[in-house]
Amino acid sequence: MKIHRWKQGALSVFVATALIAGCSSQPTNQAGNDTSAKGNTLVIASLTDPDSLDMHKTSWLSMENSLIYEPLLTRDATGKLQPRLAEKYEISQDGKVWTFILRKDVRYHSGDPMTAASVKDSFDRLLTISPVKGLAGPIEKVEATDEHTLKVHFSQPFAPFVNVIVGGLVSPLDAKKAKELGDGFADNPSATGPIIFDKRERGASLTYKKNPDYNWGPEYAANKGPLQFDSMMFRFMKDDDTRLMEFKKGTVHVLYDAPPNSVAELETLPGVKIEKVMDIGNKYIALNNKHPLFSDVRLRKAVALSVDRDPLVQVALNGFGKPVYGPLAPTIYGYSEAIESKAKQLYTRDLGKAKQLLAEAGWTDSNGDGIVDKDGKPLSVEMLVSQEPAFQRAVQILQSQLKEAGIDMKISVQEMTTIKERISKKSYDMALMYYGWFDADILYLIFEKSNSTSRTHYNNPELDVLLNKGRLEMNEQARLKIYEDAQEILVNDMPWVPLWVSETVIATRGVKGFTVNPYTQNITLHDVTLEK
Repeated sequence: MKIHRWKQGALSVFVATALIAGCSSQPTNQAGNDTSAKGNTLVIASLTDPDSLDMHKTSWLSMENSLIYEPLLTRDATGKLQPRLAEKYEISQDGKVWTFILRKDVRYHSGDPMTAASVKDSFDRLLTISPVKGLAGPIEKVEATDEHTLKVHFSQPFAPFVNVIVGGLVSPLDAKKAKELGDGFADNPSATGPIIFDKRERGASLTYKKNPDYNWGPEYAANKGPLQFDSMMFRFMKDDDTRLMEFKKGTVHVLYDAPPNSVAELETLPGVKIEKVMDIGNKYIALNNKHPLFSDVRLRKAVALSVDRDPLVQVALNGFGKPVYGPLAPTIYGYSEAIESKAKQLYTRDLGKAKQLLAEAGWTDSNGDGIVDKDGKPLSVEMLVSQEPAFQRAVQILQSQLKEAGIDMKISVQEMTTIKERISKKSYDMALMYYGWFDADILYLIFEKSNSTSRTHYNNPELDVLLNKGRLEMNEQARLKIYEDAQEILVNDMPWVPLWVSETVIATRGVKGFTVNPYTQNITLHDVTLEK
């Protein structure tokens, strides 16, 4: 699963979900539904209608289905850890027990008070039914020792848990109401957030209203009480032209994931503000390390040396991104500038070195057709890629770059479900993939031998030891060193080819106080006001 606050996608773990304006009160019908901005309503144009509003049943947390839930702890815009539903927390000396002292003034949308017992029930439900419960770590039990004290017991220390909390996976929901409603909770969720579910028109819109009793906003917000607008609506529009048209008409306030080729125009429009947020994950080439070709490290490195990342960012993303060479994006806990520098030095495009490695592995252009061959067979590989527009542009560039090194790369466009299925069965050569998470523990989920989510089928016992050790180490500096060592193995062995980290562009108009927290990847709603 990819838990990501903005983008729709998948490690299934974590990927990609119009702006504008002067709050028009003129209705606009789309698909037969009146879903335009009316009155004091914040309207956001979104790409994806979430599969479920029940956070324990979805494999994809996004802004559309997560803003009603609040975490126990969070981070402010500088990355500093801040209290939220928990006033404070402590970790036992052995790292196995996390104790949370909960706020005493919080109520669920149903009106019931949030207590340690209710939060325990929420944890128990998560650990029973969530498709991504493994991300929460090796929890043995959760107990409420008094009305406002919660203890989470682990079978072994689990250092990533603080980022699991910040990421929202274990945010409390109203377990009593969930039990009463059963499957119906997905269509009428209850939690503690500043917005309350109102109504939903599948494929068209999702509407929330403000919580009038809310009074426990985060420390970093100026407004800690009820929101300063009456409701918010997500309008679902997949077509870029439609989203831009609605932006220009003034029927929405926020254009998320603005089309890269329209940003220059948007910046010229009166009153438009542009915000850019770096993703918390990389796009990469997943190499099948069990394939006869890519079981040879020389072939893997040859592919890496064939790639020029700058055109990928400048052309495929219109410049809204950053090339990456190492395993982790700069936005992820555990990122190392030293590792990124080393990876860039080793794998900046060098066709001479790429061809030399291919020749050492027995692949040379014996017939002068530009494609290397071995035993009479040309080096031909298939790249699986989804229909995502940026990926479609990128794969064309990659095909041309690999051909210059003598590698014939065929493009196979597939649905992401098909791609993941083929990867799981090891029935692939290469695939253009992506991941996202808040913590370097994502490397455990991608590479450690016990995980079924592997996208590369790479196994290295030394790496496994480090990735397991990184989960246990509670000392931050020691943990960072472990992940630096783990990343060095990945850089030296190159079981995949990191490519870029995307930059999401959000345009707003008719809105004040709109910000996106770079550490939680979520909107801070508390200080948002609509211009009259």
